[in-house]
Amino acid sequence: MLNSILLQAGAQPQQGSGMMSILMIVALIAIFYFFMIRPQSKKQKEIKKFRDAMQKGDKVTTAGGIHGKIKEIKENVIILQIDDNVKITIDKAMVYPSASDAVESGANIKNN
Repeated sequence: MLNSILLQAGAQPQQGSGMMSILMIVALIAIFYFFMIRPQSKKQKEIKKFRDAMQKGDKVTTAGGIHGKIKEIKENVIILQIDDNVKITIDKAMVYPSASDAVESGANIKNN
């Protein structure tokens, strides 16, 4: 008797469950957007703004953790002085305004 009652209860379609599923998916997408995608895009815009405003003499940190002073900016590369008579050429995309930005972006590159 109990089995037949449980089978009948399971066989009846639940109204509104489809709408709740869709609503939950939309809510998850909204949460994902506001807590992950939007802050990351803001951070990328700030870093791009910094790279466009870089000038000779600015102190920067590379993605590899090298600290130095900009000696020359070319189209896609930067000549960075890290010590007296020691200059290196690096890609412009690997320069960050601070060490914490370099660490965060390096972690994002590894995850992608």
